[in-house]
Amino acid sequence: MYAQMKPSVPVEENFTSDMNGSPPDKPKLMDGGNYIKEGRDSAKSTCLIFSPKKQDEVGVLSQVLQLFVKHEVNLLHIESRSSLRQPDSYEFMVECAPGGDLGAVITALHSQSGYFSIISRNHKDNLGTVPWFPRRIRDLDKFANQILSYGSELDSDHPGFTDQTYRARRKYFADLAYNYKHGRPIPKVDYTPEEIATWGVVFRKLTEMYPKHACREHNHVFPLLIENCGYREDNIPQLEDISNFLKDCTGFTLRPVAGLLSSRDFLAGLAFRVFHSTQYIRHSSMPLYTPEPDVCHEVLGHVPLFADPSFAQFSQVIGLASLGAPDEYIEKLATCFWFTVEFGLCRQNGELKAYGAGLLSSFGELEYSLSGEPELRPFEPTKTALQKYPITEYQPVYYVAEDFQDAKEKMTKFAQEIPRKFGVRYDPYTQSISIIDSKHQIEELVNNVNQEVQILMDAQRKLKS
Repeated sequence: MYAQMKPSVPVEENFTSDMNGSPPDKPKLMDGGNYIKEGRDSAKSTCLIFSPKKQDEVGVLSQVLQLFVKHEVNLLHIESRSSLRQPDSYEFMVECAPGGDLGAVITALHSQSGYFSIISRNHKDNLGTVPWFPRRIRDLDKFANQILSYGSELDSDHPGFTDQTYRARRKYFADLAYNYKHGRPIPKVDYTPEEIATWGVVFRKLTEMYPKHACREHNHVFPLLIENCGYREDNIPQLEDISNFLKDCTGFTLRPVAGLLSSRDFLAGLAFRVFHSTQYIRHSSMPLYTPEPDVCHEVLGHVPLFADPSFAQFSQVIGLASLGAPDEYIEKLATCFWFTVEFGLCRQNGELKAYGAGLLSSFGELEYSLSGEPELRPFEPTKTALQKYPITEYQPVYYVAEDFQDAKEKMTKFAQEIPRKFGVRYDPYTQSISIIDSKHQIEELVNNVNQEVQILMDAQRKLKS
């Protein structure tokens, strides 16, 4: 059996620089896994975004930087860009290292700025800060290795705990991911005959069940993965090939992960249509069981649905809702993710089908979830978000979505309840996030939407004629 898993618009950069920065300490080496789980994060930098009141004054930036010198605050990064809030003006973003009197800098800078905002990892204070979140897709590099566990050390009850060869192999996979940076090809892996044999057992068992138990979207995409990505019983597909296929389908891409990410960081990746994926495989002694998500879980369970436009959009809605959200709402969004993307059921032609990756990669729970034994409830985010769940046994409760469109509309409505003083928008052309917090930005978006509507109306007239 398979044990359930634990859980900008275009930016005009005039200059960038690193100042007194140093990489964060490497996390303690512990066991790896791509889970959704809260935990401590070692990244403590604070980002300040501000627009000086006297923009035409010569040396205004130099004057501002003297505040940081005066109060002994080191800067890790600084950039300028055209303001999206006020036409014909600009703003600065500075990333501050821990230390010094940052509070004094904030007080002084706030009084000198027409616009001022704080985005911080260490946001539990009285400064009105917003939890840090990535603004550009390359910002995922900043937290990709702020992991809560690593891949070489395993729990004592892990099937591979006493297998030194397997543990060395796990460290190999973790190191590949740890050294990965955005924009590079995902390293290809020469899987061993033993690993391929383990994959083959899982592949055979699950592909026998998919026609009857998997949702139609999964069954539609799976033959395409066989044709385009090398999905075969005797071959473990490469993440790079799968990522390129997904990008062509829905814009989703894969990113290798070295270990356990926090819920906030994992969900932030979905906002950019990026899925953090493991590359290692379960231990050969128990091919139909794994205590953590492995490559079988990722590429057999998750990948097919990320190629479906409706499901991809639903996943991104959850990711966008997480950006800058308070901690208690991150927990709620992660719970909704658990009962949908991981363990979701849906109705198709009057029958229950599985679309959650935790089900589609576990033959035992796939059968159980559709057996009529567990309790079924309709997916309602406000209620689902409060449901407690076990992580080491089958779920006693599953939530059923009518379809992905219905689930997306409900999640969008739920996201509107998250207390944020701004909106967020993903720009697929620049792969960046815009913070929408001004009337000017809303007017620009309305104009863009109106142009799109005109294109649709013109196409409709042509079709009628």
